[in-house]
Amino acid sequence: MRTRVQNALHAIALAHGVRRGHTLWNREGQALLASLPLAPHTAHRRSELQALYQHLAAHVERLDEQVKHVAEERPRATLLMTHPGVGPVTALATEVFVGDPTRFLDGKALASYVGMIPREYSSGKRQRLGALSKQGNPFLRFLWCEAAAHAVRRDPDLQRFYRRKVVQKGIAKARVAAARKLGIRLWIMLRDQIDYTEFCRRGLARQS
Repeated sequence: MRTRVQNALHAIALAHGVRRGHTLWNREGQALLASLPLAPHTAHRRSELQALYQHLAAHVERLDEQVKHVAEERPRATLLMTHPGVGPVTALATEVFVGDPTRFLDGKALASYVGMIPREYSSGKRQRLGALSKQGNPFLRFLWCEAAAHAVRRDPDLQRFYRRKVVQKGIAKARVAAARKLGIRLWIMLRDQIDYTEFCRRGLARQS
């Protein structure tokens, strides 16, 4: 709901030459939006949307604090939050939906469970891969994709992987591949009960 309100306000701003990106949502940006000379109907709509945005933003902030408090009380979620880009919501959702990590034989089994592997169309000796199966939990897929967008900026190995996939497959498929790789990392951290630092140390040891 907050995103829909933001999109509507952003459209009003763009229509009147205001291009501030994410800074439209800070105090100065909101003041600028409120000062725009608009037609009466548009001005009324702007005021209503700004009031609704402030209400929803405060509500989301309270919910975020509650989720953060719950996550910090759960050791496994706390481990997952040590990975760059993984916040309380993603950590909690991963812990809850993955459940017992030992029930997955490998990363491919996990990706299949979440619905992040392509459908396979086979005929004789020919194999063709289609779109994602999307058989698992859509909320978890969404969170992994969102977290991966942040993680590829802060984790060097994941960043190299993402850039390579962009060249090979394009941006859309690279995002999904990065999300799948992030999800498998989180599963390994849950399975082995390790934090991000230990995960990276093991990766360097294998390379050596």
